[in-house]
Amino acid sequence: MLLNCNQVVEWMTKRLPTPLLTIGPAVPSMYLDKRVAGDKDYGLNLFKPDKGSCMNWLDKRAARSVVYVSFGSMAALSAEQIEEIAWGLRRSNTYFLWVLRSDQDDKLPGEFLMETAEKGLIVRWCSQLEVLAREAIGCFITHCGWNSTLEALSTGVAMVGMPQWTDQTTNAKLVMDVWRIGVRARPDDKGIVSREEVERCIVEVMEGERGKQIKKNAIKWKNLAREAVDEGGSSDKNIDGFIAKLVSLKCDCLRK
Repeated sequence: MLLNCNQVVEWMTKRLPTPLLTIGPAVPSMYLDKRVAGDKDYGLNLFKPDKGSCMNWLDKRAARSVVYVSFGSMAALSAEQIEEIAWGLRRSNTYFLWVLRSDQDDKLPGEFLMETAEKGLIVRWCSQLEVLAREAIGCFITHCGWNSTLEALSTGVAMVGMPQWTDQTTNAKLVMDVWRIGVRARPDDKGIVSREEVERCIVEVMEGERGKQIKKNAIKWKNLAREAVDEGGSSDKNIDGFIAKLVSLKCDCLRK
């Protein structure tokens, strides 16, 4: 039997010895409720972010005009897939910021950089939350890792999902069919997302009629995420309730 998210929560709540409490999204306060001063990042970077060139370049672009591309710290795309993404970006004729790790950049087509010099910027790593929060970002091509998905949802950025493994397929399903804040790029029989499909998804999200509704939905979920973690929101109340329960249990133990 296939259960939806609400049914799963209800099922677990009835069977667990203590109530199931949901919290989050667990994104630094700066990008949501802003109640925690100085809470701008997670305090850890696997790679050194290239902040200066990213932000300076983005600040020169018009609002919602840039496609941001990143597949996280672990996904290793094939040379064929990177080539298809590259030419899909070229065909879309949009500005793009592409995070391409040093272990992947040798897979780029040789002539691509020259042909897209005026449209794109490729960096080894960046501060993703800062990038997503920039007004210039109009679309995020992502592997739909859970952190990336929550960060885009929390900053109100529409997504093009290209899941690679594990939970990412489920996350892409949520993005497209449940939250309706993006589309999923469909691979061919070899598991490769073609340049034509990359272009189609970008155009649909950035320019199409469906893209307008996707962007409205993205803003709606951004606001809901902020309300959840803000004072009096569902996440805020659940955390307070959890702490109160722990204190109560400690007091009971001390009395015994």
